Amino acid sequence: MPEAEKAGMAPNTEDLALLLDVGREAGAIAMRYFGQNPEVWMKSGQSPVSEADFAVDAFLRETLTAARPHYGWLSEETADSEARLSAGRTFVVDPIDGTRGFLEGSTSWCVSLAVVENGRPIAGVIDCPALGDVFSALPGKGARKNGSAIRVRKPGALLEVGGPKPYFDELPEGWRERAHRVQHIPSLAYRLALIAEGRIDATFVKPNAHDWDIAAADLILREAGGHILDASSAVPFYGGAITSHGALVAGSGELLHAIAGVIAGTES
Repeated sequence: MPEAEKAGMAPNTEDLALLLDVGREAGAIAMRYFGQNPEVWMKSGQSPVSEADFAVDAFLRETLTAARPHYGWLSEETADSEARLSAGRTFVVDPIDGTRGFLEGSTSWCVSLAVVENGRPIAGVIDCPALGDVFSALPGKGARKNGSAIRVRKPGALLEVGGPKPYFDELPEGWRERAHRVQHIPSLAYRLALIAEGRIDATFVKPNAHDWDIAAADLILREAGGHILDASSAVPFYGGAITSHGALVAGSGELLHAIAGVIAGTES
C-alpha cells in the first residue's frame, strides 16, 4: 500500500475526482456573477478582488476541507495559517485566476485547484467555465483537456511567446527573429494551460506569481511534456512558508532553456 494511503490520505485518483467535481460547481458559482457587475474592492498592489472571488473561495474552502479535513489549505482569498505547514497534503487554490479579465468580460479566466505534497503538485485541475474547458492531470498519467490527451507542440518556424515585453526583447539571437509576442492573457494559469495543449510555445512569468497561480498548471504542463523553471533552472516548490516566486519561464525543449537563460541574466 502506498505511504500516502497508509497515512490516511486519499489516492491521487480520488483527489483528482474531487477537484474535478468541486471545480465544476465552483465554476458555476462564478458564472452567476460573470457579466453582472459584482462588487469590487482593491487589494494591496491595486489588484482587484470581487464578491465572486469571495463566494467561490468560501464554497471551495467549506467543501474541500470537509472532504479532506486533514489536508492543509492555501488560497489567494483566505488568510494564510501556519497550521497548513504540518499537513501531509495541502489544497492550493485560486478561486478566480484572472479576476481583472473576469471583471472586464474576458472569458479566459479559470478556477485553479491543486493538491500539493512534498512541495510538488500531485493532482491538478484548471476549470474555465466561460470557455467550457477543463484541464486536468495526475503524475505519470498525462494531461487532459475535456478528457482528451494534450501535448506541448514542437517549435516551428514561428514561435508564440507570452509574458512581459522587457523579457521578450531579451530573447537570444536566433530565437528572437522567429518569435511573436502573444497578446496579454489575464489568467496566468490559463496561459500555462495553452502551452500544455500546444496553442502557444512558451511564456515568461514576471516575479511575484504565487503558488495558487501556478501549482495546478505546473502539473498539467509537466504531464504534457513541458516545465516551469525559475532563474536557476529549478522547478518551483509549493506549499512552503514562502508562497511567492521570482521570475519564471514555462515551455519545453531548447526554447525553454533559451528563455530560462534570459531570466537567469535579469535575476542575477
